Amino acid sequence: MFEFRIPLRDWIETGVRWLIDEFGVAFDAFSDFVQMVIGNLLSGFEWLPPWGMMLLIGALAWKLAGWRLGVGSILGLLLIENIGLWGPFLQTLALVITAQLLILIVGLPFGILAASSDTAERIMRPVLDFMQTMPAFVYLIPAVMFFGIGLVPGVVATFVFAIPPLVRLVNLGIRQVPADLIEAADAFGSTRWQKLVKVQMPVALPTIMAGVNQSIMLNLSMVVIAGMIGARGLGAEVLRGIQRINVGQGFEAGLAVVILAIVLDRMTAALGKGPGQK
Repeated sequence: MFEFRIPLRDWIETGVRWLIDEFGVAFDAFSDFVQMVIGNLLSGFEWLPPWGMMLLIGALAWKLAGWRLGVGSILGLLLIENIGLWGPFLQTLALVITAQLLILIVGLPFGILAASSDTAERIMRPVLDFMQTMPAFVYLIPAVMFFGIGLVPGVVATFVFAIPPLVRLVNLGIRQVPADLIEAADAFGSTRWQKLVKVQMPVALPTIMAGVNQSIMLNLSMVVIAGMIGARGLGAEVLRGIQRINVGQGFEAGLAVVILAIVLDRMTAALGKGPGQK
């Protein structure tokens, strides 16, 4: 029987190797940049004693979301330090912040572009669907091929996996700005940039912050998976617990991830609300 098989696997492998050959220098430069950012963050975190870092995060949480989250954050961080996971916690926090900075730098402009152009939105929609539904483990393969083992491929895989919600919700928030506000801005002679910065972005801020919140949650969901490719931190501790079938070790590391997720979730959710809503 005649059978026709599309050599998709071969095409993808050939394309990846071509990218490595042609843009290897750019990948190395990006890897050095990410390692520098993570290294600087870790140096800053480690410069403060644990109690100083706890007070800083607690004060920030108090300022953004109220005293309950401030006190709860300090208690949660005390627990993390008490069970001996302070070092991995800082490494995970540095990885999450670095990945989130990349997500914001790329996601916000693409979300604005999708909101300003129907053609751009139609092009981006299937790409975002593909990125969001592809199993997270699949992203590890090209990340390791391009950047080797360590924190950098973890950041890259996290970035690709977590960026779609931000792009979608920035697009949605700007498109939902009432038309009468846009017409009023046009009547006052506002430029396109002024409308974006002074009208559309402030009105869409709650939706945009919901996108930031969702991207952070997906970001944290990749922590354990990134531990499989040499990314240090709490993910590596969870993975070590799985390898040793040590329920206690895995539970402790998972609890630390939950504490970090709750603190970041409540803080970013509070940023999208007005002062009277906190």
